[in-house]
Amino acid sequence: MQSAILAGAVSFIGTVLLIPVFIKFYQAKRIEGQQMHEDVKQHQFKAGTPTMGGTVFLLVSIVVSFISALLLDQLSAGILGILFILALYGAVGFLDDFLKIFRKINEGLNPRQKMLLQIVGGLVFYFVHAESTGNGNLNVFGFEVHLGFAYIFFVLFWLVGFSNAVNLTDGIDGLASISVAISLVAYSIIAAVQNQFDILLVCVTMIGGLLGFFVYNRKPAKIFMGDVGSLALGGMLATISIALHQEWTLLFIGLVYVLETTSVLLQVSYFRYTKKKLGEGRRIFRMTPFHHHLELGGLSGNGKNWSEWRVDAFLWGLGLIMSCLVLASLYL
Repeated sequence: MQSAILAGAVSFIGTVLLIPVFIKFYQAKRIEGQQMHEDVKQHQFKAGTPTMGGTVFLLVSIVVSFISALLLDQLSAGILGILFILALYGAVGFLDDFLKIFRKINEGLNPRQKMLLQIVGGLVFYFVHAESTGNGNLNVFGFEVHLGFAYIFFVLFWLVGFSNAVNLTDGIDGLASISVAISLVAYSIIAAVQNQFDILLVCVTMIGGLLGFFVYNRKPAKIFMGDVGSLALGGMLATISIALHQEWTLLFIGLVYVLETTSVLLQVSYFRYTKKKLGEGRRIFRMTPFHHHLELGGLSGNGKNWSEWRVDAFLWGLGLIMSCLVLASLYL
């Protein structure tokens, strides 16, 4: 445990030291920063803020995790699978951000290209780690459900789904970084109880990187993580839940990401349905993802907008409560 905490501290310090260098590079090269969607009027003042900061905490966390695992003789299939997904999904996000910022391609990678690369990563993870367990079982609320070969489709759905879910969550200062850190604390405890030190090591190392990033990502954010960070973090959470064979827990530990994604799916579906049936598209939420709905009136919709800090606190609190409930259901 002490070794994991030391790795987390190194990741924190490394990220804190390197982020300013990254920001200065951005400014020196006069690189155009984050562009805000025209519908998100309350965030237009943030246009031009440096992005792709996830590159820093990802590289630091991956390097520290790999070296630590190597020195501690913990370089297992589980940790290699998680680090691979972090690297590949981070690379997908980096390419997406790069095309948007440096090549001025607004869409970046198109959805098919992004999906294909995510699926390839999921397949490699399945054959490197998931298949090595040899059972093809899915843990559903503590019950073993044998899926056999069909387990591969669950793995793909889980990785692609949660990588994009965390990507949707990354919309206001500090929300995604601390939400994921809270989720990783929960999985660190599960890994410790299961004596899976390799998984604990990579969790704590990433927590350190995220806390270091939050120093500059808290409101008012000096840098955003970009898709390079959010896609990788979502894929990481999915792989950790699989590696610990506690797949079902991510639905609750990751309830914030589930809410964000569900709000978008419901909004789009209802808008299309009402436009087809009534000739006029209608909305369920004031704006999606869900954090924007809260910004534009909170839960009650009384016309009083919530500050970003209030939205952060509400969703962080929700993630923390759900993580505690999951841990209580497992160990109390």
